[in-house]
Amino acid sequence: MMNIYNHILQAKNDGNKLLAVLIDPDKFQLKNALQFIDKVNNSVITHIFIGGSEVGQNVTQALVEVIKMLTDLPIVLFPGDVTQISKDADAILFLSLLSGRNPDYLIDKQVQAVPLLEKTKLEVISTGYILIESGKTTAVQRVTNTLPLNRTDVDAITNTAKAGELLGKKLIYLEAGSGATYEVPAEVIESVKNKIDIPLIVGGGIRTKKQIENAFIAGADMVVIGTAFEEDQQFFEQLKH
Repeated sequence: MMNIYNHILQAKNDGNKLLAVLIDPDKFQLKNALQFIDKVNNSVITHIFIGGSEVGQNVTQALVEVIKMLTDLPIVLFPGDVTQISKDADAILFLSLLSGRNPDYLIDKQVQAVPLLEKTKLEVISTGYILIESGKTTAVQRVTNTLPLNRTDVDAITNTAKAGELLGKKLIYLEAGSGATYEVPAEVIESVKNKIDIPLIVGGGIRTKKQIENAFIAGADMVVIGTAFEEDQQFFEQLKH
């Protein structure tokens, strides 16, 4: 498997846009994996993210094992907790919730993860995770007991992203949250893109091909889609090769 971060970085430098599908292990039925991943393989999707805010013990491991047999696409963990670490994935976004002030999600969960990660060969990608207000209370808010940044406070969001880069993060992830009413505003994406030099990921509230295109135009290097596929698998038809 390729070095996933270097691939993302190279795509950014070349101006090639990336698209990831996010699979929530608690919402996904393994019996549907073959049909679902076949659609993924025949689409323009470049990465598979796996994770959720509230996932049962060993559920992630079982899902990764199945998907690994069905695709050559990179499988990247997007964990809400240390229980979602799977040795069979290719990489993990080592998230630090920069938008919140709960020390559990700034550093404590990461400390707990170290002994588990040392038993794997996962590529660990340090990621600054920034939750943006999206019109509803998201699972991330409930689980982390933190508030998102105001979607209209572009300066605060931009400076938080830059602070993440200066702290050594390799990626910045702007997140509206699963099932968000509103996606991350284009002006926020553009402002952050102009401030940082590392790759920018944007997710949450994106349900149409037009919204994907708008996020790319604003400056996202990678867009992550989750709810759109959960609600309508015909969405794949719009994203075929």
